[in-house]
Parts: sequence; structure tokens; C-alpha cells
Amino acid sequence: MVKARAYFQLLKFRLSLTVAFSSAIGYLLGAHEFNWSRALLVLLGGLLVTGSANIINQVHERELDKLMTRTAKRPLPLGIISPAEAWVFCVLLGVAGLGLLAYVFNPLTAALSLLSLILYGFIYTPLKTISPICVAVGAIPGGLPPLIGWVAATGHLGVEAWVLFGIQFMWQFPHFWAIAWVADEDYKRAGFKMLPSPGNRDIRTAFQIMTYTLLLIPLSLLPLEFNISGRISALVAVVCGVLFLLLTVQLMRTQSRKAALRIMFASFLYLPIVQIALVLDKI
Repeated sequence: MVKARAYFQLLKFRLSLTVAFSSAIGYLLGAHEFNWSRALLVLLGGLLVTGSANIINQVHERELDKLMTRTAKRPLPLGIISPAEAWVFCVLLGVAGLGLLAYVFNPLTAALSLLSLILYGFIYTPLKTISPICVAVGAIPGGLPPLIGWVAATGHLGVEAWVLFGIQFMWQFPHFWAIAWVADEDYKRAGFKMLPSPGNRDIRTAFQIMTYTLLLIPLSLLPLEFNISGRISALVAVVCGVLFLLLTVQLMRTQSRKAALRIMFASFLYLPIVQIALVLDKI
């Protein structure tokens, strides 16, 4: 039972489900007719591939995870699961997820999912201890899920897919940097270089968080411009974007952990609210 629970923990289920949810949103926005069963299959494929990528991340960082309070009790640092066992589980999940996406949908969907897995597991993960550019690299696989969902529905990469990618790509920066601000002490113990400014938690980092959040507002209007969704979702996105932006202004004023924590929680709410609004406005 302990082993089974540990394997489940390796998935980082909530994180993987959030990522896979974006894939399902992309599918629903790209599909001519809503097919909830196929949307669930996109979600399942995305969940399996994302879980595989998360395991690669944890295997690579197992020694660093021992140094951080929030990760020290993960299965690999505790030795409940060995790296070899984790790799076997990782490969099984990845093959199953990619196979499902290729067979049920199309090879391009699977290829893009494989690209996302490679970028996250083998490029972004080691970069975390080397350079703050890791956030920009990580934002690419982070932004791909809705694009992958759109390709699953349409079979091709159109401008609409890139619009959905652009919104989620830009969202990654305030999201990741707010988390890094809140967890700065933990990250420093592990040697992670996530914040963009040499001074780390300072006005320059806060300004960059504010800038990327500001850019989200015009980007969130592009689904209306390209007929992906309608006016109501555009209004929802603008309102959410402005509220999100106000929190970043507060961070610039105070440069406090409390303000960064508010941005972190707001980022968790912003994306699903905007994405659900896009789908509901299309119905």
C-alpha cells in the first residue's frame, strides 16, 4: 500500500491534471462538435505524458529534493522507490500516453507531446541550477498543452493553436516567479536559479512579473480576434487580467512574500477561469 501511494505521488497528480486539463480545453476549442469522451481521452493522454515528465524531473533532482522542506518527503528522497523503479514507471506512462495520443488522434499530437516531455524533463530540469533562463525554457512545454489539444482536434498547427500557446506561455512567467519568490529560501538551499534578477526578490523581479502579467491582457483578446471564442470570454479574460495585474503592482510596492503568495494563488485561478470561459462562450 505504501509503495502504491508512492507511485501515485510520483505522478504529481494535481499538477499533471492541471496540465492535462489545458489539453482538453484546447481540444474542445478546436473541435467542430463537442465530443466529451474524446476530450477525456486527450486529458488521459496528457496526464500520462505529464506524469512521465514529472518523474524524470524527480529522478534528476532526488538529491536536491532532500535539501528542501517541501520536497524532502517525496518517494525518491525517502528511498521508498528506487531510481530504477521510477524510470520503469516513467517509460510505461510515457509510452502509454504517447501511444494513446498517436492512435486515437494523430501522430503530430504525439510528436508535440514527446517534444514537451523532452523539453521539460531533459532541458528545463537541469537548467534550474544553471541559469534563470530555465523559466523561459520551461514556459515552452508549459504553454504547449492547449496547442496539443487543438492539434488533436484539427490535425494541424494553425494560428489559433499558437494563440492558445501564447496565452499559456506568457502566464508561466508570473506563475513560476511568484512560486520562486515564495519558496526562495528552499530554492536557494537546492541551488535553483529561478528568479530573473541578480538580487532575486527585489524591485526588478517584481517589475518583470508585472510586465509579463500586463502582456497577458492583449494576448487574452486574440481568441476573439481569431474567432476561437466570443465577446463574453474576452471580457472575462480582461477583468481577470486587470485583477491579476493589480496584485503585481502591490508586489512592486511592498516586495513582500505575502504579495507574492497572492500572485501565486491568483495564477492558479486565472488560467482555468479564462480557459473555461473560452469553452463556455463557444457553446
